[in-house]
Amino acid sequence: MLTFAAAVFFLIITPGPGVLSAAGIGAAYGFKSGLRYVLGLLIGNNIVIIAVVSGVATLVVTTSSVRSVLFLLSTTYLIYLAFRIAFAGSELAFITADSKPGILAGILLQTINPKAYVVNTALFSGFSIFPEALASEVIWKLLIVNAIWLPIHFIWLWLGTILKKMDLNTKYRKLINIIMAASLLIVVALAFLSF
Repeated sequence: MLTFAAAVFFLIITPGPGVLSAAGIGAAYGFKSGLRYVLGLLIGNNIVIIAVVSGVATLVVTTSSVRSVLFLLSTTYLIYLAFRIAFAGSELAFITADSKPGILAGILLQTINPKAYVVNTALFSGFSIFPEALASEVIWKLLIVNAIWLPIHFIWLWLGTILKKMDLNTKYRKLINIIMAASLLIVVALAFLSF
């Protein structure tokens, strides 16, 4: 279980659309407003988990034309986000919104978030915990994923509120953007290698 928990931590903490948008909401609207959005992301992530565990996601991605289109759209979106972040200049390039997003916005983002499908497929199809008791394994994995997922997203939301308030010099803001962009590009590279 500890190996599974470590995998959950490292797969979820890396920048992706969910955590970057949580940080952006925190930066733009504050921690309290971001709580509803993170709740939506949590609900959306559990919808993705249900799709992965039930096999619905597998049915969609095993059709090669559908899989290719979804792969192209998701990697294009991640590359777009990476470049948007990298070339934001001295502004911290969290994913921002024009209006206060709520629960529905979080649900919608997470259900189209390609990283959510990749991460949950890896977590729920690998790391055997109870090989003879599939239902127990799914329940334990679901509990562990949510117990790690929620605090990580709260931390990103909090970091967004803190970083925006800090008076970082231009050099450090650019460095933060480059690190976030590079992390997204690594996710894209790994996706291409596994496609």
